[in-house]
Amino acid sequence: MEKNSHHLVLGKLTDFLTGESLMDTHDERYRQKISKHLVQTLGYAKEDILSNEALTIKAGKKKARIRIDFMIKEDDRTCMLIKYAPGSLVTRRLSNLALSRVILPYQVPVIVTTNGEDAEIISGLTGKLTGQGLDGIPSKTDLEKIDKLLSFPSISATIHEKASRIAYACAVDGSCSVNDDFKCSSWYCYPSQTSEKG
Repeated sequence: MEKNSHHLVLGKLTDFLTGESLMDTHDERYRQKISKHLVQTLGYAKEDILSNEALTIKAGKKKARIRIDFMIKEDDRTCMLIKYAPGSLVTRRLSNLALSRVILPYQVPVIVTTNGEDAEIISGLTGKLTGQGLDGIPSKTDLEKIDKLLSFPSISATIHEKASRIAYACAVDGSCSVNDDFKCSSWYCYPSQTSEKG
């Protein structure tokens, strides 16, 4: 079996945004790199950034609790969602667009998919690619220019349900495989899954 390096626990580290002690893994080191880039390069205050936010997604009677790496706020609205995972960016474009339509009652206008080395930026309104690379992630100044009247349309119940099913299929059914003797502690590999009875 091929070893998954992102499962390896290397010790403990201090979270850049919160000061909390976290497990030191390759993935967490990339998350720390991203959070530092947001603050030190792109001009965000730590208070602008919500990290490790929980989200419940559903597919029929099945539901799972996953977490969003970073949500960036501007004027009390979430303007940007950032989702980290190792590997390919293109294969996560659809699922992250879907997440942007279930996490809040309005459309999050900017969605960033990153593996810590590269990034894709897509428009929540059109689903089209608008930028690439870590340096292509919108800065605080860029987000301040977003049209507040046009960029946050409400999400209908129908779109929410469809997006939730897509997100569930991609983030849960398509989650990382590990052998039966070891269950990955990374929340994006094994989200908390439950089934509703009734």
